[in-house]
Amino acid sequence: MFDPSHDPDTPPGTPPRHPTSHNPGWNLHVHLVFVTKYRRGVFDDVMLTRCEQVMREVCADFGADLREFNGEPDHVHLLVHYPPTFALSRLVNSLKGVSSRRLRQEYVGQINRARTAGYVWAPSYIAASAGGAPLSIIKEYIRGQQHPDQDRAGASSRP
Repeated sequence: MFDPSHDPDTPPGTPPRHPTSHNPGWNLHVHLVFVTKYRRGVFDDVMLTRCEQVMREVCADFGADLREFNGEPDHVHLLVHYPPTFALSRLVNSLKGVSSRRLRQEYVGQINRARTAGYVWAPSYIAASAGGAPLSIIKEYIRGQQHPDQDRAGASSRP
């Protein structure tokens, strides 16, 4: 059975987060993709490692967790586990803004401002929900919930 509160990265033995009146349960993941301005090849291995460090710090400041990070010369992928206490767009703006500022300060000679118009990131981004289960499994889980007008044998008065 699908358990929406299960997080595969939680250490074994840790109780799952279930909703309470004061502490709602949540398990939100998002796959983010940021591309460089004009898709220019900006990053090398050292810069990608530094970019990951900066983005981990920003996520921590938001109470989020950067679960995976990888990139190529012209884009990066992030898998972020985040709480429902803020708009995702605020996290994205901070991730892109802080990383851009720090990378431009630390790698002045490597980021050619003329080629990227002074920016590291393109203004757009991709944010894809990463729930961890196929839609068919979630639908099956929802259908399997005990509806108030179902009897104990599982028969339903609904069509």
